[in-house]
Amino acid sequence: MYRIIIDVPARQLHLYEGSTLHKMFPIAVGKPSTPTPPGTYTIIEKIPYPGGVFGTRWLGLSRRYYGIHGTNAPWLIGQAVSNGCIRMYNSDVEYVYDRVNIGTEVQILNDELAFNPGSGNTYTVQPGDSLWLIAHQHHTTVDILAAVNHLSPPYIIYPGQKLYLPGTESSPSA
Repeated sequence: MYRIIIDVPARQLHLYEGSTLHKMFPIAVGKPSTPTPPGTYTIIEKIPYPGGVFGTRWLGLSRRYYGIHGTNAPWLIGQAVSNGCIRMYNSDVEYVYDRVNIGTEVQILNDELAFNPGSGNTYTVQPGDSLWLIAHQHHTTVDILAAVNHLSPPYIIYPGQKLYLPGTESSPSA
């Protein structure tokens, strides 16, 4: 069973299979005058080829007039430009569309501090840790760990720093 978490501040859609982060996608979100509404919704309709600004797929949400859809302006992905909907590259929305069903939960988070992906586990960085080592110990990848923690290359971490662990079982940290 899939579920979706929209991280508005990071402009990312996180597709989970159960409690495991399956894939992440860049998105465009609502502009300040028409923000993407936070909350928990469900997918109530799936429309292939809706056309126009909606791109190649429409996933309608239980919040009327809002949805996840493709785009006819892919250069705007990563920006706050929509009327509140979540825009994706057409190939990305097609990938998500093929995996989710009517009734799939969609959680939209608009608070950087509230976003804790996966099962809510964190890890406290210890002296000598590297991002690769932490990712390996928690059965994830450096790319996913960096993305959910909003880290940019060269991925500098420091002792005492708390990292979110996406959809993993936590190991005790010293």
